[in-house]
Amino acid sequence: MDKATPHITQNEALIFERSQTGRKGYMLPALDVEETPLDELLPPELRRDDQLEGVPELSEVDVVRHFTRISTWNYNIDLGMYPLGSCTMKYNSRLNEKVARIPGFANLHPLAPEEDAQGALEVMYELQQHLSEITGLPAISLQPAAGAHGEMTGVMMIRAFLDARDGVGEDDKPRRNVMLIPDSAHGTNPASAHLSGFTVKTIRSTSEGLTDLEHLRELCASGDVAGLMLTNPNTVGIFERNIREICRHIHDAGGLVYMDGANMNALVGVARPGDMGVDVIHLNLHKTFSTPHGGGGPGSGPCCCTSELEPFLPVPRVARQGESFRFVYDRPQSIGRVKAFYGNFGMHLRALSYILTHGNEGLREATEAAVLNARFIAHGLADTFDKPFDSPPMHEVLFTDKRQSRKGVHTLDIAKRLIDYGFHPMTIYFPLIVQGAMLIEPTESVGRQELQQFVDAMKEITREALEDPDTVLNAPHTTRIGRLDEATAARKPILRWKPDEKAANA
Repeated sequence: MDKATPHITQNEALIFERSQTGRKGYMLPALDVEETPLDELLPPELRRDDQLEGVPELSEVDVVRHFTRISTWNYNIDLGMYPLGSCTMKYNSRLNEKVARIPGFANLHPLAPEEDAQGALEVMYELQQHLSEITGLPAISLQPAAGAHGEMTGVMMIRAFLDARDGVGEDDKPRRNVMLIPDSAHGTNPASAHLSGFTVKTIRSTSEGLTDLEHLRELCASGDVAGLMLTNPNTVGIFERNIREICRHIHDAGGLVYMDGANMNALVGVARPGDMGVDVIHLNLHKTFSTPHGGGGPGSGPCCCTSELEPFLPVPRVARQGESFRFVYDRPQSIGRVKAFYGNFGMHLRALSYILTHGNEGLREATEAAVLNARFIAHGLADTFDKPFDSPPMHEVLFTDKRQSRKGVHTLDIAKRLIDYGFHPMTIYFPLIVQGAMLIEPTESVGRQELQQFVDAMKEITREALEDPDTVLNAPHTTRIGRLDEATAARKPILRWKPDEKAANA
């Protein structure tokens, strides 16, 4: 196993523990002007009087080496794959980062007059056109800040549309208040529905991992269904092949279909949600269209919808007027503003750069490669791990720990041991409807050699689980610390350094 050799890095004390009295990383030149008394520059009551006691005293080289050494401990996309299912942690071209840093864009003030921001407005307008073509939905807002935010925006639009269509508020007409959500859905789906005033009812999954049509029809018969929140491909990595029938049932019941765009990495350039009957969808620019994912943001979750829902999109809208571009505020049925200013503009730049550099053929090729890579792993591990659903996976594949658990080795143990083989762990224990779930998404960024290394590592871990389970149960072995008490770390985190803590914890 050539990936099992750990990279040798140095241990590192805290920056406070490296401090040495009298060290400093600067030297100011002698004054060549008359000195001004400090009291004239800053009143005494606004100045510290403790001589910066407790602040580390270090040279420049101390600081540079400290943070450089710590940076080598991090796992990052430049080192290897992130097989996190439902997260699409792919490698993103530095070209898109360069585009986002073009001074005229990066330094543009968000309150600049429209006439001084024509280039930025054109970027947003053109991105809207491309996303419309990709999704098959004609109307778009780039305002939402991330996936869950775009999701909630879409559900709020459904609420506003239904109220307007059904005349709610007139003659005490009752509201449609039931949102249907599959049992495999992301947790943000029911949260968004509740925040928008809906009651959630759960749709069962079949033994194939698909939406149970019979249960769906049963729930639709109640007469109060407002809509359906569906991820496709769904969260077990399978394409809902009955998607048009699903949409027809919801529409016949008087509801609308929202699609979670988290898994669009399996569809771009191949299939369009609008053609399937979907009414509104959010996209994750920070997953599918190049912005680096993770670390808390920033994100971007544009909301795309049909022409019927278009009047309810957030304001302002970006529109073309002759040869210029402008913001449109006069939209009386709009749900209002959902984000300060006009969304996270840097994400729009990266996404447009990604789309233009790939082109139609490149976008389709990326999608096909993502699906092919997931199926390569599915085939490679089929005789090693339990696969709960037989349907061919799309961009991610789901396994369980059923076989390994007979030896007392569970999903968490396998994930921890994978660290020793030089890989970031996959998503574990999600979706919740599958016991011991391991959801793996290699993305299109990984070549066959690294895919094979991942397969070999997973097989080797299974061999260890059968022959020497303690090796897996006590993993990881190559990190500076072993397994954390995660419950205590969450409930009693140590968030700041105190001088006496080292002695107290010795």
